[in-house]
Amino acid sequence: MTTELRQLCPDDWADWYGRLERAFGGPPEAADERELWRRLGEPERCMDVRDGGETVGTAGAYSFRLVVPGGAVLPAAGVTLVSVQPTHRRRGILRDMMRHQLADVRARREPLAVLTASEPAIYGRFGYGTASEAVSLSLDTLRLSVAVPAGAEDVRLRLVGPEEGLADCEKVYERLVTGRPGMLVRQPGWERLPLLDPEADRDGAGPLLCVLAEVAGRVRGYARYAVKAAWDGGGPDGTVVVRDVEALDPVVYAALWRYLFGIDLTSKLTARNRPADDPLLHLVDDMRRCRIAVRESLFVRLVEVGEALAARTYATPLDVVLDVADPFCPWSEGRWRLTGDEKGASCELTTDAADLALSVRELGAAYLGGFTLAALAGAGRVRELRPGALREASVAFGTQLKPWLPHGF
Repeated sequence: MTTELRQLCPDDWADWYGRLERAFGGPPEAADERELWRRLGEPERCMDVRDGGETVGTAGAYSFRLVVPGGAVLPAAGVTLVSVQPTHRRRGILRDMMRHQLADVRARREPLAVLTASEPAIYGRFGYGTASEAVSLSLDTLRLSVAVPAGAEDVRLRLVGPEEGLADCEKVYERLVTGRPGMLVRQPGWERLPLLDPEADRDGAGPLLCVLAEVAGRVRGYARYAVKAAWDGGGPDGTVVVRDVEALDPVVYAALWRYLFGIDLTSKLTARNRPADDPLLHLVDDMRRCRIAVRESLFVRLVEVGEALAARTYATPLDVVLDVADPFCPWSEGRWRLTGDEKGASCELTTDAADLALSVRELGAAYLGGFTLAALAGAGRVRELRPGALREASVAFGTQLKPWLPHGF
């Protein structure tokens, strides 16, 4: 087999994207959804692998800005649109695309690459570690109540169209984004993604709705949701399908959830992507009735180890030498001395004896603070070479809030 890996020609986008859809199976996306991804796409970052003039492999990346612990915002490649046609599997096409892509990410001076995975087992061999989790909730709103702090009665709720409320919602998001690692500073055009609402994806629910929460005339939170009407022999049994809930303070946050719990003709509420440490779990009076499911969300790959580790802060003072293995990107291999605290850090290659040994995959898993080095060591994926080094590093890598990716890409 002779294949050619080349940059995608913008004129070939429609056919190229169609091959991607075919590889993933299912019906084609709605026209408005496909058009949004075309506008957000960066053809200069997309690969088109061809065999005899036919596209057999695809991969791309978005130019993201990712929040890391401490609030710094780093350039990151958002790896996406990856597929190999079923006729060309197990021939090294994915490996070649990943190698080519990571070299390009490095050339663009992006210290991180991130992705979400349809099949998580694939990407570990390329150095990507599971770095954050997403929680899905299914709540019985007839049997649960929300504890609302004092001041909630001062919150005014106002229903608006999603388009009408977009500017106010984005202002809230912008104020929140640097407070939690793993969130994305929205680049131009990405503010449209939360409004995407193809009828084929609603699963019987109505159109997207938006409620703004105001205090003293200023918007301090919002929720986007839809209602799926249903009736049984006992009466109405609808479901509130929550898309987004964000607020600038706990009072407004609780007021929004109380509103969502109390929508007429509904008895259930579902939310598919919430942070692992969502305060909602402490607002309800019976966590058992929340039916919580946890899955992996964002995968992180350090492309420039020294730059990435120096860009974040650390919860406690740290001075540790990491022996990093990275056979897929050998420029990252070696011993790195990481020195840092809550104010800043430095990370340089060294010849000093190592304190911990791990691969770049484990660094990616621990990088945002979502998983501890101690837990990874318990799985045999981190080795302590100096007594006490594991505890020191594991605590230092921790974060006040769990990392969270608010939307896919």
